This record gives sequence, C-alpha cells and structure tokens, in this order.
Amino acid sequence: MQTILQNWEKIAWILGVPAVAVAVAIMANFIFLRIIGRISRYSKDLPADSFTRRCGKTTRWLFILLAVRIVIPMMALPEKFSEPIDHLLSLALIASFAAILIKLTYVFDDYILQRFDVTVQDNLKARKIQTQLNVLRRIFITIVIVIALASMLMTFEKIRALGTAILASAGIVGIVVGMAAQKTIATFLAGLQIAITQPIRIDDVVIVENEWGKIEEVTLTYVVVRIWDLRRLIVPITYFIEKPFQNWTRVSADLLGTVFLYVDYTVDPEPVRTELRRLLESSKEWDKKVCVVQLTNASERTVELRALMSAADASSLFSLRCMVREKLIEFIKDKYPASLPKLRAELEKSPM
Repeated sequence: MQTILQNWEKIAWILGVPAVAVAVAIMANFIFLRIIGRISRYSKDLPADSFTRRCGKTTRWLFILLAVRIVIPMMALPEKFSEPIDHLLSLALIASFAAILIKLTYVFDDYILQRFDVTVQDNLKARKIQTQLNVLRRIFITIVIVIALASMLMTFEKIRALGTAILASAGIVGIVVGMAAQKTIATFLAGLQIAITQPIRIDDVVIVENEWGKIEEVTLTYVVVRIWDLRRLIVPITYFIEKPFQNWTRVSADLLGTVFLYVDYTVDPEPVRTELRRLLESSKEWDKKVCVVQLTNASERTVELRALMSAADASSLFSLRCMVREKLIEFIKDKYPASLPKLRAELEKSPM
C-alpha cells in the first residue's frame, strides 16, 4: 500500500510541477504584457497594441517553455526520458526566440508607419522609409531563419560532429556554391542596393517596358508594378540597376502635363488662354502652379497650340488633361468654328 501511495505521489509530482510552471508562466506573460501597455500610455510613440497583437501568443509560449525548462531538473525523471524532453525544449526555445525576433520586425514596421503615413498626399519621405524598411526586414528575417535552423541542427550530436569536416571543405564548397548561385547573389545584392540608393520607392510612378504604373511591392528578387489598368508587371530587381526607366516621382510627385490642339491659322490664342484659366480654376485636380497656352508649331495646314498645366500627382494630371482636352475642343467648336482645321484649294477656270 505504501508503495502504491509513493507511486501516486511521484506521478502527482511529475504532473503537478509542469502544470504549476505553465500556470505561473501564463500569469507572468499576462503581467509582462500589462506592463508594456502601461509604459505605452506615457509614450505615444511605443506601439503597445501592435506588440500585444503580434507578439502576445509567441511570448506566452516562450514563457511556458522557459518555465518548463527550469522545472525539468526538479522532476527527477529517468535519463532516457529527460534527455529527449530537454532536447525538444531546446529546439522549441530556439524557434520561439526566432519567432519573437521576426514578430518584432513587424512591430517596428507598425511604429514606422505610425510616424510616416504613406496615405497623405505629400508622402515622399514616408515612401522612401517604407521601401527601405520592406527590403531590410526581408533580409533580417532571412538571416534570423538561417541562424535559427543552423542552431537547431547543431543541437544534434551527430551533425555537430560533422562540423569539423564541413568546415575543412568550406573553401571548396564556397567556390562551387558561389559559381552556381552567382545570379542569386547578384539579385540579392541588387535588392540591397535598391534599398540603400532607392532609384524606386513604394508608390512611385514609373514607366517600365513602355507601361505606365506604380511600384506596388519591392522584394529582394523582384518588383511588382501595378499598371494603370490593374494588371501587374513583375520585373526582376536587377532590371532597375541595369536598364534605364522613367520615374515620374523621383524627387516630387507634382508633374506637368500637355494638351495639343491643331487649329486653323485664323485662330486667336488669347480666348483659348482665358478659357484654359477658367477650366483649371474650376477643377480640383489643378495645383494652381502652371497654366500656359503657347503656339508651338505650324504646318502647311494647321498651327499647334500647346496647353500646359500642372497637378499634384500623375493620376490627377491624367484626369485633368482629359478634361481640358474635351472642354477646349468644345470651346473652339462652339465659339470659334471658323478656326477649326480646313483644307484649302484654289480652283482655276480652264480656258475654253
């Protein structure tokens, strides 16, 4: 009877100690998150809600694993059980630390987006920072995953024993891998160069392969361009290092646009200038910077009038140009129909 009682006490101890450790860990995680929340109330810059939302579950598992790892020696388990459990806990802890680091990059991303809003009209600085952050975050996550996997593999004794042989042949392997992965390495370095020099940024207006669109996503290997008709053009990241392209918002988002009209020589440009001014002042797309009508060319049949205007961004400019083109044609057609293009011919009476 006493032996059975001792066995039950041992079972209760083995089951009870981890249960208490898990309960303490959950409570400690709860207190930790509350402390982070309290600290954030004194500083609006700290994204406590983002930390709780993104890292709350991961920190809970980390606290639980640490607590169980601490109490395992107290349970006096047989070696054949304690060693595998300790090994599994070590692997889980490495994975949890890596997950925390990865989650923290997204918390930092939320903090940056909170300070630099890309949805405002003048968002050049915000887009620059967001582009750098996206590329550098992917690089950091890749490094964390590689280090975590390497650390997990090194916990296996047989693999660790092979480390010496692997390091001895690292020079030859490095040369072979470098030659095989030359394109991959060049792409990786191009992505890093894009993040630092920034010839393109998120939401930049570009013309690539004769397609007009906006930069939607920048990764380490490719760039996604959202074309005006909502198609997506996938371009290798090296394209923006090796080939020329147009970036309409490299320095600022405001642009100049033109509308060309071809009319008769009898046209008077002054009423067209007045009408352009009236049209632009009634339009919300005009940024009130440029409003010009000039006679820029003449052919044997018509003269060319160029209406020059400005807008805050490419989308507004496109809408503005379409409106001005339509209204100016209507204006000339209704008010000055004699100034529309004509085909002149001279008829001579033939001698009888």
